[in-house]
Amino acid sequence: MQHFAIYDMDKTITAAPTWTRFLVHAARRRAPWRLALLPVVGVAGLAYLVKRLDRAGLKQFSHRLLLGRTLTPAQIEQVAEGFAAHEAEYGVLQGARERIAQDRADGYRLVMATASHGYYAAGIARRLGFDHVVATQARRSEGGDILSLLDGENCYGPAKLVMVEAWLAGQGLDRRDCHIRAYSDHVSDAPLLAWADEPFAVNAHAPLISLAKAKGWPLLDWR
Repeated sequence: MQHFAIYDMDKTITAAPTWTRFLVHAARRRAPWRLALLPVVGVAGLAYLVKRLDRAGLKQFSHRLLLGRTLTPAQIEQVAEGFAAHEAEYGVLQGARERIAQDRADGYRLVMATASHGYYAAGIARRLGFDHVVATQARRSEGGDILSLLDGENCYGPAKLVMVEAWLAGQGLDRRDCHIRAYSDHVSDAPLLAWADEPFAVNAHAPLISLAKAKGWPLLDWR
């Protein structure tokens, strides 16, 4: 039997969401003039709230404004690694660190499953001792440059479970041969939590608290 502990990242492991902070970090280091475009990103956020733009579209639009249409692998690595190093040191909840350490001690392989872009989530995961990352991926040009478009699905909601299942199959593993714990703060991860053998609602917002109580899922608070 294989044992896996699957963790969401933003507001589950980290104290705060990471995407906008990563964009600001990257723009400040690469092209500070792009910070003047933050209000436009805010308008796009409002468009998302009124359902004129989906999450994937918002992510691509904000990437294009604050990072540009194209970055070389070296350019994205430079800003992503700097952000990941700071976030892993200062942005991770102590309760999450302790649970991650306990799961590893219990023999669980650690998997981060996050809607955040893999180009910086992987750096955070590596610094926290994760074994695998399932994340949103950026499309690449024929020459390997990072584009503002997504490669496949945004790793969010039902798509996250599909991507985790695909990753598991890619490892040559049968779900029936695995015991899985899953941790998330948000009700959008209900499909993943329901699929897990041990689901945990962590730092949960009100909708997930209600669902967890109805389902009998443990509530944890690492804040």
